[in-house]
Amino acid sequence: MTNSSDPALDALKTKLEEQGVKYLLPSYVDMHGVSKSKMVPMAHFDRMMGGSEMCTGAALDGIPQDISDEEVASMPDPASCMQLPWQREVAWFASDLWCEGKAFDPCSRNILKRVLAEAEELGFKINLGMEAEFFVLQMNDAGQAVPLSPRQNLDKPAYDVARLLDNTDWLTELVEAMNELGWDVYSFDHEDGIGQFEIDFAYADALTMADRYVFFRRMADAIASKHGGFATFMPKAYGNYAGSGAHFNMSIADAKTGENLCFPSGEDPRGCNLSEIGYQFIGGLLEHLPAVSAVVAPSVNSYKRLIKKGSNSGITWAPVFQCYGDNNRTNTIRIPGGGGRMELRLADPMCNPYLGAALTIAAGLEGIRTKKDPGAPHLENMYEKTPAELDALGIKTLPRTLDEALDAFEADPLSKSVFGPEMFDAWLEYKRDEWLTYLNHVSEWERDRYLQFF
Repeated sequence: MTNSSDPALDALKTKLEEQGVKYLLPSYVDMHGVSKSKMVPMAHFDRMMGGSEMCTGAALDGIPQDISDEEVASMPDPASCMQLPWQREVAWFASDLWCEGKAFDPCSRNILKRVLAEAEELGFKINLGMEAEFFVLQMNDAGQAVPLSPRQNLDKPAYDVARLLDNTDWLTELVEAMNELGWDVYSFDHEDGIGQFEIDFAYADALTMADRYVFFRRMADAIASKHGGFATFMPKAYGNYAGSGAHFNMSIADAKTGENLCFPSGEDPRGCNLSEIGYQFIGGLLEHLPAVSAVVAPSVNSYKRLIKKGSNSGITWAPVFQCYGDNNRTNTIRIPGGGGRMELRLADPMCNPYLGAALTIAAGLEGIRTKKDPGAPHLENMYEKTPAELDALGIKTLPRTLDEALDAFEADPLSKSVFGPEMFDAWLEYKRDEWLTYLNHVSEWERDRYLQFF
């Protein structure tokens, strides 16, 4: 916790001072992927970069500490520094947690870094893109969440230009902020739900993308609030419209050259324009998909999205089956038309991107180590398959509830191997309690159905 003698840190400090930054946020996340931090005045930059800011882990969800344990320290990553575009006197740092002079094993960011280190030992760098789908709504006088656009709701609002233009003010501010940070937004649109949007931006290495997604959720809500709304990352905000995903788009690069190793070097007999190493990655992911589901679709609400019918568009576009294929959105793992990458469509916006990416990548790496064959790709509409046809193909459905997913997570040895015993127990205990709390809640649906049943 002494003054910096690192020229790079000195240069960063000078840059932030010149940009008018007054306060610093050495931010780490709780088990949900929500940013937590203390605010540090710029005058104490050097101390902060040395890990001066301590917190009691027991005060946070999913940080497995007792109140009598040594505090954890926030260790900022200088490469992650971002000046808040909506509050320019503040700079944010993605941070690791340390305890007693070493990396804190149950820290979400440390868990992902351990998996990425395993990938590097195999000679790989994992690149990741996350599609940002979310709703921006406002509360009306009746206390109901409604779209910002005053237009009549459509049954099928996907790609609607009128509603996109109605939201241009806050969208422009958000997109310009993302581009100011160097994220390279290349498209955005109104999605299939009323008040639902998707913003697509450039991929990065997996750690950087996880940092950016954590920051994005805070930024989107902050900017929406300036325009009278709020951003929600609830996966299924409305029962009669499609839900929001946060699809993981992954590729495997050579750790030294950066070459994408997911493009085939010759003819691809499976016809999806993917290399054998990419198929092996998919094979490992398929093997562990039920356990992965519990982490990338981590809420009770997540499983109300993972159905094939039930929206005004007829289908939900959501993954349902444990299978993969080409540019076919009825598979949980999709190989987009250009090839050279794998898309996990199961992930949703509620996930902790560090933990979700860690278990997903670890499953894929196991597939590469064991040369796991994923079988033949499915090129047909899987939604149209009968239960008997799916059974004959050996295709199972994804977990239908958080409870089922937690059972799979607990039973899969990879879960504890990746999370470590402390985080595995803490995460599972919290999520089991979340499920039981949901079961014990008496809903309006129950009252409407049963209150005057007889």
